[in-house]
Amino acid sequence: MAKLPGSAGVSLLGDKSLEFYRDPVNFCRQRILKHRGRVFQSRLLNRPTVFVCSVRGMRELLGGEEACLLRLSLTSLFTETSLQSTKEYIFSVCEQRLNDLSLRGQSECVYSVFKRLGTELVLGLFLNLRAEEQPELFQEVVQLCTQHWHGLISAPVNLKVPLWSSGFSTALEARDRLMDIIKEKLENDTGGFPATLASLPLPDSSAAAQHLLLFISALIPKALASLLTSFTLVLSADEQAETRRRATEDPDFLHAVLLELQRLWPPFIGGRRIAEQDITLAGFDVPKGYGAIFISHSIHRDPEVFQQPDSFLPERWSGRNAGQENFLCSFGNGARSCIGTKLTDVFLKEACVFLLKRYDWRLDPSSQDLTYKWLPVSRPANPPTVSFTQVDRSVSDGGNAMDARHAV
Repeated sequence: MAKLPGSAGVSLLGDKSLEFYRDPVNFCRQRILKHRGRVFQSRLLNRPTVFVCSVRGMRELLGGEEACLLRLSLTSLFTETSLQSTKEYIFSVCEQRLNDLSLRGQSECVYSVFKRLGTELVLGLFLNLRAEEQPELFQEVVQLCTQHWHGLISAPVNLKVPLWSSGFSTALEARDRLMDIIKEKLENDTGGFPATLASLPLPDSSAAAQHLLLFISALIPKALASLLTSFTLVLSADEQAETRRRATEDPDFLHAVLLELQRLWPPFIGGRRIAEQDITLAGFDVPKGYGAIFISHSIHRDPEVFQQPDSFLPERWSGRNAGQENFLCSFGNGARSCIGTKLTDVFLKEACVFLLKRYDWRLDPSSQDLTYKWLPVSRPANPPTVSFTQVDRSVSDGGNAMDARHAV
């Protein structure tokens, strides 16, 4: 086997964490060019780490056996029947949150709009918590989820003094309060997701609460907001009018658009594992104790798999890349993929169909800096604003879309 390109450096002085977290995309791009390959080593979080930027390496890294009992138990919550039953609720939340975008008389910060939408969907489906039914508890949980998320991505310093607490300390307190609310739901709710989860044969009594905490985490609404923001931005240009029309009329083409969005603008930069023994990865020796991080942005632009890797081409998914959805890793891959990927797909499709059938939209103002930041969730560094114009779209018997714009 070959030796890993690059250098892991020396402890502390050789650490590249700051450079990586400042701009992970550029960090990887520079080293791919330098080493003329898409697998290399560096030092991250003061640990020698192999960076995986190829489809082949990612599939090897994320392969392997599943945690069978736990995964199979949780997967039963996301069957086709269960997913179909969620569509009515998803549509109702879209009606409440997206139905008046054109009536507000101002451009919208779309990331904030979509994050609110994602939060309502997640709390309603996973916690049986509706904003209109329990507004005070809903707002409390939203605030706690935000505190929990922000603290987890801050420095892990658990410090609390009079009149001040570190972000990490606040996150721990928020987690404890969230766990109390979740356990109460698991014990008392007789229907919906909490009751179903509580009935599963999970390994221990705390597993259900821990997983429900993960499901309602602010991470999921942020991922939905990331993808929906990218959707509105890439389809906002006048030259994308035909793409919007096709996505409105053809579910298969809409699916291809969403795959291409995940390929070019994955909501998460990747994930990390630790080698528990000496392994080989993409033809390279990886010593025991090394970290291994897969970089979704780079993997999704692997030119060996995706021709014209930097171009938005939904048609690739019905052509050369047909049937290769499993080469994406926005939500993990293989045995280590997110068990809620299909539910996320339903979320996205329902929200996108709602937008396509009701609105045209454009950047407002037309010139904005849309440069992405990639951590902790990908989105433009400067929140983009968009103006929406309401339309009625119906499809005639001949299959032609008819638009009737309303003055708003």
